[in-house]
Amino acid sequence: MVATATVERTASGVYGGVEPDAAWRDEVLRLAKERDAVILAHNYQLPEIQDIAHHTGDSLALSRIAAQSDAQTIIFCGVHFMAETAKILSPEKTVLIPDERAGCSLADSITGAQLREWKAQHPGAVVVSYVNTTAEVKAETDICCTSSNAVDVVRSIPADREVLFCPDQFLGAHVKRETGRENLHIWAGECHVHAGINGPELAERAAANPDADLFIHPECGCATSALYLSGEGIVPSEKVKILSTGDMITAARSTNARKVLVATEVGMLHQLRKAAPEIDFRAVNDRASCTYMKMITPAALLRCVREGLDEVHVDLETAKRAQGAVQRMIEIGQPGGGE
Repeated sequence: MVATATVERTASGVYGGVEPDAAWRDEVLRLAKERDAVILAHNYQLPEIQDIAHHTGDSLALSRIAAQSDAQTIIFCGVHFMAETAKILSPEKTVLIPDERAGCSLADSITGAQLREWKAQHPGAVVVSYVNTTAEVKAETDICCTSSNAVDVVRSIPADREVLFCPDQFLGAHVKRETGRENLHIWAGECHVHAGINGPELAERAAANPDADLFIHPECGCATSALYLSGEGIVPSEKVKILSTGDMITAARSTNARKVLVATEVGMLHQLRKAAPEIDFRAVNDRASCTYMKMITPAALLRCVREGLDEVHVDLETAKRAQGAVQRMIEIGQPGGGE
């Protein structure tokens, strides 16, 4: 019985000992209701976590859902910066993450201290930070952006102002390419999973699947290669789509392709297949799995709703400053997909 199941720490360090069966599902949902909790799951989570969640999506969309929800407790199945963002937008609510050790290599690639030092080297520059950053970095930021609105955010800044863009170098390169902006400085950070999806791999898969559309996340190391393939006519330009995770779902519902090659974390395939089951979605790199995302196991979620662990805190001053950066992004226009 799940009600008496013992959550264990496995040899790999994650919480285990629980099967995601019907009894588990009933117990998690019952306990969530008792806690007046809404369960949110990012698109990169394990399929069983996505399927039990009240809402599934990208991190910013989920944080906005959390802020609008009547629930007093938010259980964020994702990585730590995402739960922080939910807390920033809902400071009066309790925010839980099923395993507080679930970090993010991209968010960890710049600290608040490093950003302050960079700003000191470029006085007067406007700081644009991807939402995939810590609360401390957001608090040092002028305007946040998402992968789908980063170009619009940077274009909204007067042309004579220097821009510091952080932390993702591949998204930054995409923005610089689209805006042609020479006074855009890019931090050399990356998501280790997306950076590992490379150009030669994409070219090989595209050549083997000439009729497939390409859905490419702009954090990927292969984004430039995708545009090269399009520019050289190797892949028809209409088949190459640079998309956030949220925009991938929209594109999946409207494409006429029968096969789609997807360059992002492999958890995304679950939502794409649910959105358009008639399409053959395949990963460009089927090893592109985020260890941090997969730390949110069925056992971790059960532990979370049972014991109210792990709670996420952001001090009020940091949250207030960070919220301003997010709000300024929203005022520019609907931010679309969070990442």
